[in-house]
Amino acid sequence: MVRPKKSPILDLRILFLAGLIVVALTAIAVRLWFVQVQLVNYYKGRIQGNSEVTVRIPAVRGEIKDRNGVTLVTNRPSYDVDFYLPDLLNGYKKQYGQPPMIDFRAKDSSGMLHDRKEADIVQIVDQTIIPHLQELKVAEPYSTQRLRTHFRNNTLVPFTYREDLDFATFSKFAEKDLGLPGVQVDVKPVRKYIYNALAAQILGYVGAPKDINKLPDIHDFNFYEPDVQGRTDIEYFMDDELRGKPGKRILKKNAKNQLEGEKQVIQPTPGSNVFLTIDARIQYIVERTLRSVGRAACVVVDPNSGQILAMASVPSYDPNKFIPSISAQDWAAIKDADADPLTNRAISAYAPGSTYKLVTALGGLTKGLAKAVFHCSGGVSYGNTYMRCWIAAEHIASGHGSQNLVEAIKNSCDAYFYQYGNAAGIDAIDKIGQAIGLGQSSGIELSGEDPGILPSPDWLRTNHNEKWTQGQTANTSIGQGYVLATPLQMAMVAATVANGGIAYQPSLVYQIQQPDGTLIRRPAKIRSDLTRDQGLTKEQVELVRKGMWGVVNESGGTGTKAKVPGVVVAGKTGTAQFWRDGQKDDHTWFVAFAPYDEPKIALAVLVQGGKSGGGVAAPIASKIIQEVLALDHGYDPGLQPLDPAVGNYKAVESVSFKDTSASAQYAAADEETSDHVPVAAEAPRRESRSRAEPDIRPAADSRQPARAQPTQTPRRSFWDFFRRKPREDQNRQQPQQQPNQQPKKKRFLFF
Repeated sequence: MVRPKKSPILDLRILFLAGLIVVALTAIAVRLWFVQVQLVNYYKGRIQGNSEVTVRIPAVRGEIKDRNGVTLVTNRPSYDVDFYLPDLLNGYKKQYGQPPMIDFRAKDSSGMLHDRKEADIVQIVDQTIIPHLQELKVAEPYSTQRLRTHFRNNTLVPFTYREDLDFATFSKFAEKDLGLPGVQVDVKPVRKYIYNALAAQILGYVGAPKDINKLPDIHDFNFYEPDVQGRTDIEYFMDDELRGKPGKRILKKNAKNQLEGEKQVIQPTPGSNVFLTIDARIQYIVERTLRSVGRAACVVVDPNSGQILAMASVPSYDPNKFIPSISAQDWAAIKDADADPLTNRAISAYAPGSTYKLVTALGGLTKGLAKAVFHCSGGVSYGNTYMRCWIAAEHIASGHGSQNLVEAIKNSCDAYFYQYGNAAGIDAIDKIGQAIGLGQSSGIELSGEDPGILPSPDWLRTNHNEKWTQGQTANTSIGQGYVLATPLQMAMVAATVANGGIAYQPSLVYQIQQPDGTLIRRPAKIRSDLTRDQGLTKEQVELVRKGMWGVVNESGGTGTKAKVPGVVVAGKTGTAQFWRDGQKDDHTWFVAFAPYDEPKIALAVLVQGGKSGGGVAAPIASKIIQEVLALDHGYDPGLQPLDPAVGNYKAVESVSFKDTSASAQYAAADEETSDHVPVAAEAPRRESRSRAEPDIRPAADSRQPARAQPTQTPRRSFWDFFRRKPREDQNRQQPQQQPNQQPKKKRFLFF
């Protein structure tokens, strides 16, 4: 039998197929070699990374101290219950299978709304976590909206379920090992303001970062515990120095993805300590004294360096209320409190009244008016407006008569300074104001500083489209009209006169102590030397000093109630017209320095709603000066925590400290009352306040969480494919099984 001849085409196809198989096997072998040999280090690293969890440890924030080392702000432990939401969700999936889902709408990067799905984290918490906490009697209602928002936006950051636990509650958590995935009791350092409301408007407060997802190291850790950040004032401006550097906890995981313990801990580096120029004793004296009235501010400075020794504003608040967070109810109570305790009146701008005559006096001296004499007959006419002097307006006398500069400062004669200011010119007055720092921010380390207004012809034309007149100059010369200044700025005016003409840059930070103990001192900065930059002489500045001496120490002076036994005080009163809701609410001032020959302190006191600067602000300044200078002789003011000062809008006739309580009196004949100028020229008054909101804790839901246990989803296996699948209608109508009835055996499809 003849064998059929093989087809050459068939042989070619077989060879081609064999070649393809050889090429494929070769490629597979090369790929296996590349993965197992060349990439061995890469996959080892991935295995090691998957077996570890990194947790960010926030740094301990540095302390804030006064100039003598008295601690004002420190840290205390806060025991919190945190939910680690990814672990909580994974634990649910492992035990029960597919988690419950919820629909929601969210915006994409272009701002368009889209329907999305996510795990119902609220239902998961209510069904798996809350029942266990209820058994321990440590469960509390929480805000479900806050939980959903946190899960949606800050998954890597633990959700704080309860914060600042008391010791009894913490003990319950510590004694019982809950064994719940994603639930942990953490100890966190939080701020403690040791003296409560003392210096609250200087120290500020802290809070969590506003946008955690934009932090530079957010993706460097599996779980992220953020540092608190300064929100206002010193806490904000010195945040970089106070914050420190974070640490890291490295936790081990086993093959079942369960945490087995710590592998390594890298401790954080604490922040630097910040020393303020503030003297806590002086701050306490000032705040305690200001509480004799409902709305006031005071700034005490060292005239030889520009350092702020005290800065106070009443009413006030306790920043401990904001730590770790503040309830919405408490936050509303603080915001709506009488006279707004969040306002720092020490850096808010007001019409300075006759205290501004010191600036006018210095401006006129640069124009050679040291020997100028003007006559006061009760007022001066400018155009169709007759501008009265306060002594005639109060019907005390027809006028002051002829006066020189020293006498005009002592008597606070408006008519003299109307004429003196116009003789000097507004440009000369503004030039002195700019040199001292008026009409501009000082750069002090506080939030919401108002720069004030230093009006000029250009300013008036730009802001009001009006032409400058002699009446405008006269009005500005006595601190009325459009001119605005802060108590801080007026304290620096007093300090400049006190030291003979050196205008310092005010500062609140004295030195910084780094973690290694190194001290970095902040040197004093001179803004301007009036004797060098403005051409004044020491003798000319002394004329202003003598006028301030006469205000307190000569008969007829407007500030005689500022006298201090054994101390020579120099000062200047001021009262500026103001109306609030149609009611007269004048702003009364007193600026001063002491002792006269070798000044140690300079200050400015502002009282809102006062009768006169001499009857209200001057006695407060006297009390402060007396106690502050007594510190050098061993006086102890008894520094202790202060509750928040409560504000009010009561009118104050006068203040007296002859007994334990401040008594109201009517102003005497030698006390300057408000400067009488046309009301139409008044500028709107402004107050500065910190606008940064603290961490507000939302109110908890009133609902009771459901206690139903989740339905466990049966795990799937290979044999599930061969099992009989019950019909849905049979499942719905399946009768309940009788107690003695034997359960039916499950059978495979083919057996």
